[in-house]
Order: sequence, then structure tokens, then C-alpha cells
Amino acid sequence: MSFALIFSGQGNQHPAMLPWLADDGRVQQMRTRLGVDDWRAALADPDWAANNAHAQTLLTALALAAWGQLAPHVSSPSVVAGYSVGELAAFSAAGVIDSEVAASLAPLRAAAMDESAARHPGGLLAVTGLAEPALVQLRAVTGLALAIRNGIESVVLGGPGAALEQAQHIATGQGAQCTRLRVNVASHTPWMQEAAERFSQVLADVPFRSPRIVLASNAADRILDAGAARTALAAQIARTVRWDECMQNIAERQVRCVLEVGPGQALTRMWNQRYPDVPARACDDFRSAAAIAAWLQAHED
Repeated sequence: MSFALIFSGQGNQHPAMLPWLADDGRVQQMRTRLGVDDWRAALADPDWAANNAHAQTLLTALALAAWGQLAPHVSSPSVVAGYSVGELAAFSAAGVIDSEVAASLAPLRAAAMDESAARHPGGLLAVTGLAEPALVQLRAVTGLALAIRNGIESVVLGGPGAALEQAQHIATGQGAQCTRLRVNVASHTPWMQEAAERFSQVLADVPFRSPRIVLASNAADRILDAGAARTALAAQIARTVRWDECMQNIAERQVRCVLEVGPGQALTRMWNQRYPDVPARACDDFRSAAAIAAWLQAHED
């Protein structure tokens, strides 16, 4: 079996996500860390779900739990990548950091970002359907940064709220589709540089290993050793997420299929639009881990 394993970022978390997930030790530790008895009920509150610390802590722990419950039933993936905070789970799945360490880092990452956001308030705006010249002009007018690049005409801009509103008005008038993301920080932009530096200090004392599996990074192309992993995991907080390049890295491994772990199907849709000959599915599509394993096994070489 040759498959890619990708981990979702935040923004699509919902109470019914991962319906097959068992309440194992990782999930229980997460509930304790967040102070909730029922994480699905907690996610039903939009304000709670959109809270940066809640979302990063919950999504990292659930991704780690989901892969931990699925991994014994499937072979090792050929390549791993994570989208934004999904990199914590991805680095763990690739053997760079232990799963317990990854789970403990999520609230520290969120705290560093929230501290920066308190001084530099902002958010994110997804923009689809705007040609490159118009996008360059939009950024010049509004002063926004390119937070995420999913494709030539599919990006996420980040920066102060007033600038995001201005960009949405302009881009919508030019025929683009715009969506304010449920994120209250300007992730992956220069406004998060202080957070990246603070998180880098946290990571300085964390044991890192070279990846056992090909690992594609948001900020540093392919990760080859422990030092590069440590640097990249902190740097991506304030740098553009080049998900288009991550997808290209995955495609070059000539995988048979792609599995998305996390809430929703956003990464799955992007993959299927770009590489329709290599099927992708999301864990949210299935009712059991056995069904996911069966789908992967159906695409064995």
C-alpha cells in the first residue's frame, strides 16, 4: 500500500467530527487539559469552538488519537504532511516527536499566538477566484500578508480586521469568493513573528528526531533531519503555508491514495481538484476505523 497521510488545520471543527473515534487515553487527557467532560458538546458552542487555545489543543489531540487508533490496522504511509496546526500531528506521525509531546505543545503554540494577537489583533480571509495580478494589487492596497497558498487562485490572506473587511469588499466586487475563517489570529503572517520566536524557545528543549517517513513541511519543503524539523515547526507560525508545494511533494511520491485526518474534507477537496487521478478521502467520511483501513487496502499496489 502506498498512501499519503495529511492532517487538517483548524476552522472546520464540528461536534460530529470523527464519529468512529473511541474515547481513549489521548482523548481523556485532552478533556482534562481543556476542562470539559464532553468535547462534542463543547464544540456545539461556536464561541468555544473558535477559541484558538481550545481549537489547537482539541484538534491536535484528536488527530493523534485518530491516527493512533487507525495505525495498527494499516501499513505505514509513504509521506506525511500537516496543514498549519496539523503539523504537530504530522511531525508525530513521521516519528519526529512523540505523540505525548505533540499534544502538550498544542496549548503552548496557541498561547504564544494569542499573546501576539493581543498586541496585533487580526484574522484570516480565504479568497478564491482572484487572478495573480489582482491578488498582488489587493495585497498592495490593503497591506495584508499571504498566509496560506493552496493554489494559484486559492489563497488565505491575514492581517488586521479592518484590512480584511476592505479586502473582502474589493475582492467580492471583482468576482472572487471570500470567507472569513473562524480564527481570531493572523496566523502565518509577520504579525505572528513574536509567537514564532517564543515557540522556538519552547522547542529548544524538546527532543526531535529525523523523520522515519518522508515529511513535507509548510515552511521548509521536505524535512530531512531533526534540526530542520525544529526550525520549521516554529517558523511556520509566521510564514506563508505553502500547501500547494506540500501537495506537489506528495504527488511526486506517486502515492495510490491520500487520507485526511481531522475535521471536514477541505484538504480532500483541494487534492481531488488538483490530482483527480489519485483519490483522496477524509476520515470524517467513515463510520469506523475498519472502513478506513478497508478503503486504504483497496488501493494496494
